[in-house]
Amino acid sequence: MLRETDPQTTIWDALLPEEAKRLPAELAVVDAYLDDERFIAPWRALFSARLGRPSVPIDTLLRLLYLKHRYGLGYESLCREVSDSVSWRRFCRIPLDRPVPHPTTLIKVVRRAGPEAIQQLNTALLAKLAGGKLLRARKLRVDTTVVEADIDYPTDADLLEHAVRKLGGLVRRVKGRGAASRTRFRDRGRAAGRRMKQLARTLRRRTGVAMGEVDRLTRRGRPHRRAHPAGGPGGGAQRPPHACPPAQ
Repeated sequence: MLRETDPQTTIWDALLPEEAKRLPAELAVVDAYLDDERFIAPWRALFSARLGRPSVPIDTLLRLLYLKHRYGLGYESLCREVSDSVSWRRFCRIPLDRPVPHPTTLIKVVRRAGPEAIQQLNTALLAKLAGGKLLRARKLRVDTTVVEADIDYPTDADLLEHAVRKLGGLVRRVKGRGAASRTRFRDRGRAAGRRMKQLARTLRRRTGVAMGEVDRLTRRGRPHRRAHPAGGPGGGAQRPPHACPPAQ
């Protein structure tokens, strides 16, 4: 059941001195500003006017949500701070001898409202601010033209550089936990990144010399071939790499 407000006052609130009854300047302005029918209307579609358990008074809920967003509080810390502050209690219109709504109750109400009710509240607030000339909105123009762009397909060099960095991070985590402490490891992630930058700069030239440079750079990362023994694959004895060619 919807409760828009709770007009009942208690004797404890009446016994407060006048200094304690006055709200701080900022809260007094916000309190007067929230007394508007436009901020109550979005909640009427969420609750029945006669059936069901009475809801948190809407004027109390609005002021609790304001304090939450104004000071960046969570629901639990919000309820705790309101319980300990006389001025915040009076701002939220919660009598001194009554409990503050439970955090889970506030969470359920906000979830039930959903983004639609919050959007309606924001629209009403912007309309009131603009009507009171407190907010001057500017026109916003957005260019939604679709621009064709090249697709950055993954290359073998990209995948290799990514794998080197991943393996280096994995080994660092393993060693950080005390495993494989005697195994020597040298991280080649930064070297792989530098090699990729060299490849990118070289490929921008798009010449035959550049392609030769790319081949030279990529050849550095290839594993060295081992010479097969005599009679092995390839047949015949292997010639030393710097041997002279046979006489004709």
